[in-house]
Amino acid sequence: MPLNLTTYSKITWCPGCPNSQILVAFRQAIQELVDQNKLKPENLVAFAGIGCHGKITDYLNTNSFTSLHGRLIPAMTGAKCANPELTCIGFSGDGDSYSEGLEHLIHAARRNSDIKVFIHDNQLFALTTGQASSRSPLGFKSKTTPLGSIEPPFNPLLTLLSAGASFVARTYAGDLKGTKRIMEAAISHKGFAFVDIIQPCITFFDTRDYFKDRIYWIDENLPKNDLNKAMALVNGGDEKVPLGIFYEVERPTFEDQLAKI
Repeated sequence: MPLNLTTYSKITWCPGCPNSQILVAFRQAIQELVDQNKLKPENLVAFAGIGCHGKITDYLNTNSFTSLHGRLIPAMTGAKCANPELTCIGFSGDGDSYSEGLEHLIHAARRNSDIKVFIHDNQLFALTTGQASSRSPLGFKSKTTPLGSIEPPFNPLLTLLSAGASFVARTYAGDLKGTKRIMEAAISHKGFAFVDIIQPCITFFDTRDYFKDRIYWIDENLPKNDLNKAMALVNGGDEKVPLGIFYEVERPTFEDQLAKI
């Protein structure tokens, strides 16, 4: 049965913003998982942080929660511990979770909390009109870095693999079908699922042409339980940007271990 996942809220993202493609991909992923009896819509809770990405819960007809800046993960972890039947899916941004709340992200991965985190990665603080974030490239000029950023960009995939995340993937917002597929896999994974979504900001840092010539999908048949190979793949430089599921293993979740105490 088709779900009504839309709301009456007017979409206020910039016209053409890839956030809208993430929204559509997510709605399609949820519909398919419900159709396959892999997800109960009444148990779904969508969480959001602060930033342009945070508007997404206004456009989703689901249970939802909006957190403080950088504090998305504690809210998700608390909800999942209180009711393990919930499917907790969080939307965050590179400013929200890589710059403000990185410590929460790392510890959730270390614990293997059974939550799913989708990062809208546009490499800046977009909602506050384009300041540099931890993901901005060297030389990036903004209101906070008028002479160009002198800090190397943060590598979230390498960090989350090192922290112990049991599912690590990356996709591109402009690839609707690919994003939907990655979202479905992440939501179906039992444990901490982390997905970095390349989401160019067409207003303050339009990187569509840059990524068009660099992104590629890795072979789906490659083993996904080799941590060293996953790390090498996501740390291969900027000439090519791989997309796909880099790492996926099963191990006890934080909530399952908590229930045994």
